[in-house]
Amino acid sequence: MKKKTRKLKLNLEEKFLIFGIICCLVGIFAIQIFFGAQISNIKMNMEKTEYKIEVQEKKNESLTMQINELTSYENVSKVIEKMGLEYNNKNIVVIKNDD
Repeated sequence: MKKKTRKLKLNLEEKFLIFGIICCLVGIFAIQIFFGAQISNIKMNMEKTEYKIEVQEKKNESLTMQINELTSYENVSKVIEKMGLEYNNKNIVVIKNDD
């Protein structure tokens, strides 16, 4: 007994439909890979920027501490004495920087 084999014949529209579906699937995977790489690149840049901000904030804090030390009453009075000036409380102006 011979088995009858049936060949599947597709017409032109069915071939275009299958080809279109395959192209869409390949395109979807390519887009996912591309945007996944873009997102990871953006996250890496964000982390670098956050690190730079933290380093700069630490530098600013250190400089603020140095300014506070240099403008302390003891240091100012030493400079006044070295220059031969008098300390007059009426001439002192305090500038406040409200952040």
